[in-house]
Amino acid sequence: MTVYHFTGIKGSGMSPLAQILFDSGEKVQGSDIETYFFTEDPLRERNITILPFDENNIQQGMVVIAGNAFTDEHPELIKAREIGVEVIRYHTFLGKYLEQYTSVAITGAHGKTSTTGLMSHVLEGDKPTSYLIGDGTGGGAVGAQNFVMEACEYRRHFLAYHPDYAVMTNIDFDHPDYFKDIEDVFDAFQTMALQVKKAIIACGDDGHLQKIQANVPVVFYGFGSDNDFEARNVERTTEGSTFDVFVRNEFYSKFHIPMFGDHNVLNTLAVISLCHYEGIPAEIIQVRLSTYHGVKRRFTETTFATRTLIDDYAHHPTEISATIQSARQKFPDREVVAIFQPHTFTRTQAFLQEFADSLSKADSVYLCDIFSSAREKSGALSIQDLVDLVDGSELLELENISSLLEHKESVFLFMGAGDVHKFQEAFEVFLIDENNV
Repeated sequence: MTVYHFTGIKGSGMSPLAQILFDSGEKVQGSDIETYFFTEDPLRERNITILPFDENNIQQGMVVIAGNAFTDEHPELIKAREIGVEVIRYHTFLGKYLEQYTSVAITGAHGKTSTTGLMSHVLEGDKPTSYLIGDGTGGGAVGAQNFVMEACEYRRHFLAYHPDYAVMTNIDFDHPDYFKDIEDVFDAFQTMALQVKKAIIACGDDGHLQKIQANVPVVFYGFGSDNDFEARNVERTTEGSTFDVFVRNEFYSKFHIPMFGDHNVLNTLAVISLCHYEGIPAEIIQVRLSTYHGVKRRFTETTFATRTLIDDYAHHPTEISATIQSARQKFPDREVVAIFQPHTFTRTQAFLQEFADSLSKADSVYLCDIFSSAREKSGALSIQDLVDLVDGSELLELENISSLLEHKESVFLFMGAGDVHKFQEAFEVFLIDENNV
């Protein structure tokens, strides 16, 4: 029996793919650095072997799936080539794998993970659905007919896919270490659009997506009246959001979601649009929406007496604004405290003023040192450059985390794509002490 060995198995895409293959009856193992990542939890729950990187992990009879973060000079990949073991890149393997299903690729600068999680959950109410979510979660359903996957535009990796459907949530400038400008980003999405086989579901409120050309129908959704699927009469409460959906100006149905912020209304509208296109009844859609519990690190709440801590992956100014808006909707009468760790020097430099503007929407702001990624260890600026732009903000270090205790009945937004969780965990240590709760 073929053994699938994942080089970099803790990766946010690699881990769920390993889970999918395992659930489908394949023999799976992998290797990675020994540092803990939350993406390894589902692997360990399945008792999937995780080894330290070592060229001796590679044996005859394997297929090596290589994470995109590692070059061809990685010792395991060199060893595989030396002994004639097949090496296939993550996105290339996935592109071939999804061909056996009705495939839905979720892409966009923001909202990919949340929409992928919601889409897979709703479609599962109609037919068995396998899914790959960028929060490190994957599942291979028995007899799966649908395959829902997060498709990342970074380095144009999503061009390895030729899905039946593509959901495009937005086009925005990000990954400045790779993309030159917004036109370069648009070019990547335009190329992707020409690879879709059945239909594109796109947010029509996004001016860039309005310009997408395709060989298949492009169905637009959004708040604007020109969209094919329009959300009207949105009611925002502390319990969630309720809205009417009109399909080409005719009332379709009213929906409620236990989620907050306009971005979640749009994400849900994308799911409703595709389900309508596939003929799934509104009653099934609503039942599944009501039982959705979200994905990891997307507005994940923990409560300690009068304080609420929220863990969120927001690492772009647009995402920070959306997270703050969600907090304002759910907790309208409480102080919102933003704790933000920038992710990569190039992104921080490219969006320095935009970060300052979005963070200023919070009541109090604490900034953590810039997280340096594996591909970028240093930069031309420091966290102090951002501190200087945000009035009243403070530099937060693990040594002075107790300063957050002065905020009594507050909502704390721990935001970032690096290891901002260590600041939340350190703060929780203080809160667990009964004298500080």
